[in-house]
Amino acid sequence: MTEITEILQSSRVQRAVFVLGGIALGYLMERLVVTRLYKLSVGTRFTWDDLLVESIRWLPTVWLSAAGVYLASTLGDEPEWVIPIVSNVLTVTLIGSVAVAGMRLVKGAVESISAASKGSVGSPSLVVNLAQGAVAVLGLFIILQNLGIDITPLITALGIGGLAVALALQDTLGNLFAGVQIILSRQVRPRDYVQLSSGEEGWVTDVRARNTTIQTFPDGNLVSVPNSLLASASVKNYNLPRPALWVTVGVGVSYDSDLEHVERVALDVARGVLNDLEGGVPGEDPVFLFNAFADSSINFEVRMMVRDFRSQGPIRHEFIKRLHRKFGDEGIEIPFPIRTLMMNRPGDKDQVGGS
Repeated sequence: MTEITEILQSSRVQRAVFVLGGIALGYLMERLVVTRLYKLSVGTRFTWDDLLVESIRWLPTVWLSAAGVYLASTLGDEPEWVIPIVSNVLTVTLIGSVAVAGMRLVKGAVESISAASKGSVGSPSLVVNLAQGAVAVLGLFIILQNLGIDITPLITALGIGGLAVALALQDTLGNLFAGVQIILSRQVRPRDYVQLSSGEEGWVTDVRARNTTIQTFPDGNLVSVPNSLLASASVKNYNLPRPALWVTVGVGVSYDSDLEHVERVALDVARGVLNDLEGGVPGEDPVFLFNAFADSSINFEVRMMVRDFRSQGPIRHEFIKRLHRKFGDEGIEIPFPIRTLMMNRPGDKDQVGGS
């Protein structure tokens, strides 16, 4: 019994009890409290409570473990310099964990605001990285201040060194500021279908610090465009001011056709396609316009409103098939290009020459 008492009174055992007890309490709090809070927050209509609980996940384990380490360091006959070192390490750990929670919260907040304002799932990586970087720098300054380090010389050194860095990284910083300009202007956003003056086109997937990634259509490859090039290029955005766009199909009919009948048939076919296919916009009536007297046909075009850029291919495909079949049923001729050659018979040349 005496030996057990001596073991329990041993400083090493007591330190182990404090450390392991802090870890166990942190784990239990994570499982019994934080996990249940997260389940409750998911069931609510609000998103900010989800972000708040998600940002502190696994941090109670870190905090209670740090408390156990601090209590363990106060036991026994350790040298006096041990406690300040342990205190500084724990200070860095606690403030760093709070900074990590802040970075998680900022990331979730940026993505939530982005989704609410643009209707998309994510947000540009550049915005998220800048926001998290600002929180990390703030956390670093707070840690240095709590450690008794004067940050004024550090800020001065960063200001002087920043000039040299800016000169050495002109292209990188140019792309960074161009990316910020792209995001703030809101002329090019993630999930917009764009076409550059240089020929690249596709869906914008992300705006990063150096480049903007575009997923081409229909092959699905990723193209990285430097932000400075995108900011200075002529860009056609098929999603602005709205994603819906007109699809134009040109057709020609014979000169013997009844043009009123042709117009009615073509518009009926166009309305049927817009109503039947998912990519059509049924509320927008198609437009029919005759536009040219060609060599062998009277040409016209039919314009149909589709939901987005991806829908124009299927709409055009189905319209051409149905219109060809309907014209055949109605006896409307789509003529082939015709070229008439006048050939003289033997002997006609002399007659023409003599006339």
